Amino acid sequence: MLAVYAASQSKDDPLSGLEIGERPDPEPRPGWTTVTLRTAGLNHHDLFSLQGVGLPADRLPMILGCDGAGVDEDGNEVIVHAVVPSEGWQGDETLDPKRTLLSELHDGTLAQKVLVPKANAVPKPEGLSWEHAATLSTAWLTAYRMLFSNSGLTPGATVLVQGAGGGVATALVQLGSAAGYRMWVTSRDEAKGAKALEIGADRAFASGERLPERVDAVMETVGAATWSHSVKSLKPGGTIVICGATSGDAPAKAELTQIFFRQLRVIGSTMGTRLELERLAQFVVQQGIEPAIDSVMPLEQARDGFAKMASGELFGKVVFTVS
Repeated sequence: MLAVYAASQSKDDPLSGLEIGERPDPEPRPGWTTVTLRTAGLNHHDLFSLQGVGLPADRLPMILGCDGAGVDEDGNEVIVHAVVPSEGWQGDETLDPKRTLLSELHDGTLAQKVLVPKANAVPKPEGLSWEHAATLSTAWLTAYRMLFSNSGLTPGATVLVQGAGGGVATALVQLGSAAGYRMWVTSRDEAKGAKALEIGADRAFASGERLPERVDAVMETVGAATWSHSVKSLKPGGTIVICGATSGDAPAKAELTQIFFRQLRVIGSTMGTRLELERLAQFVVQQGIEPAIDSVMPLEQARDGFAKMASGELFGKVVFTVS
């Protein structure tokens, strides 16, 4: 089958290890099902894998991809849930210390077929397009859990999203706006800030700009570069929900005094559960949300999508069609 895979890794030139070509079809496994993919989505996780982050070299070659949607062995239209718990794990799979994401231990979704546990095949709602279904499994699920499971907020709250344009950031804006939050964004790129306004943000600010008022919560994906601004932007008792640190995880100032004196909360958030993915898909359909998509291209042209992500010139998701 045709697949996009990591053949080697390089921190400085990640695309040098990217290959597009034939890989063996998945081998049947009890309790698992083969999904024939219609669409698949690209994530920073895929780029990190090519850089050697989270994917040991001894597991290469590895088919990349966490996002995907297709048809399972019984003919059901499904969305692939990327979090794979260890055998016998009960409860929230994101808390399993031995959990993995597709493309870390098991081959991923950037292929014509993918093998997943049967529980990881989530029904695709009617009315959800294949392209939009392929955006949900990682960035959108992460955003859903941040906003609705971990923030402690209710509709009407003001939320700051650090860094407009990426998959998680655009999902946060669209989900939060649909749920009745007042969504603010920051961006180094004025054009991306303007696009965030088009998809539901109420205000857009330059990175590090002083806000007109403090916010109830900050959704943090950037890390070191925005950490101090995030802390200083919160109301007393406010919350930072952090799901990543693309600019590094060692800020110049940890702001510990600010955190304890103003009784701020810092909540870590990673991916989401199967149930949250199912509810996310239903919410997207019920609210008529159209997830922001930067570009759609055939799987054969995946290198172009990876290049766009590596350059940072994205607004929304890159989706691949699979034939």
